[in-house]
Amino acid sequence: MSRCARYIAVAVIALAAASPASARVELSGVDTSAFPTIRATVVSSAGRLAAPKLSENGSPVVGLTAENLGRAKAVVLAVDDSRSMQGAPLDAAATAARTFVAHKRAADAIAVVAFGPRAVTLSSLSTATIDADAALRDLTVASRQGTALYDAIVSSAEQLRASPLVGRVLIVLTDGRDVSSHATLEQAVAEARGANVAIYPIGIEGRGFDPGALRRLADATGGRYYGAASTSALAGVYGSIVARLGHTWRVSFVTSARPGDRLRIEASVAGNGAASSSLVVPVHPGDVTDTQASSKFLPNGAYGTGGRLALGVLTGLLVFVAAFVFLAARRTSWVRNRLAAHTGGVRRTRRRRPDQRSALLSTVLRATERAFGNLRQWKAVQKMLDRGETPLRAAEFFYIVGGAGLLLGMVVAAAGAPAPLILLAMVVGGLIPFAIVWRRMRRRLGAFESQLPDLLITIAASLKAGHSFKQGVQAVVDEGEPPASEEFKRVLTEIGLGRPMDDALAEMAERLGSKNFEFAITAVTIQRQVGGSLAGLFDMVADTVRLRQQFSRKIRSLTAMGRMSAYTLLGLPFILLVAISGLNAGYLHPLFHSSAGHLMLGVGIVMMAVGSAIIKKIVSFTG
Repeated sequence: MSRCARYIAVAVIALAAASPASARVELSGVDTSAFPTIRATVVSSAGRLAAPKLSENGSPVVGLTAENLGRAKAVVLAVDDSRSMQGAPLDAAATAARTFVAHKRAADAIAVVAFGPRAVTLSSLSTATIDADAALRDLTVASRQGTALYDAIVSSAEQLRASPLVGRVLIVLTDGRDVSSHATLEQAVAEARGANVAIYPIGIEGRGFDPGALRRLADATGGRYYGAASTSALAGVYGSIVARLGHTWRVSFVTSARPGDRLRIEASVAGNGAASSSLVVPVHPGDVTDTQASSKFLPNGAYGTGGRLALGVLTGLLVFVAAFVFLAARRTSWVRNRLAAHTGGVRRTRRRRPDQRSALLSTVLRATERAFGNLRQWKAVQKMLDRGETPLRAAEFFYIVGGAGLLLGMVVAAAGAPAPLILLAMVVGGLIPFAIVWRRMRRRLGAFESQLPDLLITIAASLKAGHSFKQGVQAVVDEGEPPASEEFKRVLTEIGLGRPMDDALAEMAERLGSKNFEFAITAVTIQRQVGGSLAGLFDMVADTVRLRQQFSRKIRSLTAMGRMSAYTLLGLPFILLVAISGLNAGYLHPLFHSSAGHLMLGVGIVMMAVGSAIIKKIVSFTG
């Protein structure tokens, strides 16, 4: 049997040993160095089939992320090439490591570090096996005495920290203890924890070998120590590590505990049991505990249980006062509206003037209007609000947009999403109010366009009956429906206040943004200047408008396939994103956690925007 076949057989045996018939869950390597984020390692007999669920002090954790080390990961193989490994031990270690590299997962990135009197990086992280295999094949014993074990761990942790892959593993093989490192054991542990690296040390246990330091490295980082009685057992040890990685989950979450609190963490897997670990959250310099006041204006007791209770009572009182004021205002408004019919008062509309609001809010809104009111974009937004009959001013609307974006961004940030997704959520949150107002405007304009031919015929019929143009408009107000009746009523009000009819109608056309109505008003203006039958003109304009609307509907039906193609092409990347994330959660991690991935996302979004603009230009027709 070849050496490769023996390795595969040993790995299969180790995998069977690592998956006992009795379900079990292990929780180890709890790390609070990145507080308030807590990391840990969960080993489950269910393996990749079921992700663990975590709770702290009986409550589900917030922002839980779980990465199975049997999936795509970054692995550094650190091999001891000191003088004590000369000859057959180093050859056996290199051969076992090369077999491990040859049978790695295609998505795994591998690097090789050798350490004798100093740590040397022989190959960088790469999913290709050629560099790591060549480095292990050419591995030779060091020319001087020394074993820089801790320096090798620090160097490997720095390389793994730069990897975009969330799963990070360091496999260290040595036959002795550290004698020449500049770093200490504590520094090595801190570097590994800071890079979220799980260390799996392999010790060749010869005479006088002490595994204490290697066991501490494994326990502190959530890995596991493996001892080999001889170099011939190394292939089996690597197989055992492969099997264990498939059952290991690296988890992290944001704790609600404060420094100094006692915390009980429980990990459970459905059908496989649970495991727990208790600890006291360490107090680091600068942390604030219940016995320390973070403000010189508040007493120490304000941060304890009594302070929380007082804050809750105060919040309840403020909510009660706000509800009372709101109900009182509603009752006053109801009484005023009931008496308006008998006192001749005017019923209050939904739109409120700025001077009816609080003085502070009015000051802020006026300052905002003065600062940005002359901008073209600002006027366009105000026109959009007016066309949709939205009871808001531009300043109020922009503050609503900013608040919606900030709120959705905070929700996504609380869920533990990366910075690009938080920014995207803020943009989406800000676009939601725009979409609502835009849809409201389009719906109102569409309703007016549908009413336009009929109201023109109504005016023409009134003129044929001998009434004046103003009386014809009054007939539209009396017999029509909103929004046409509302807009013409406003025109009549302006005429009654002394405004010329042409100016009032022109402003109505500008306010509505209807091309067909502008066409009708232009025809009326020309007729009033040159004379002629106004009733016949309105009949002709009504027929023209109806034909234009029919033509527009025909164009929309002919270009429906192009629009649907645009919707499909724009939605397909997002559908694939959801589908791939559901099938393999770690597959797209490089896209969201690396600079190259962020660049690709930016280029893709820009290209989608350009493509949608081109398709919109193709399917749009102005007639």
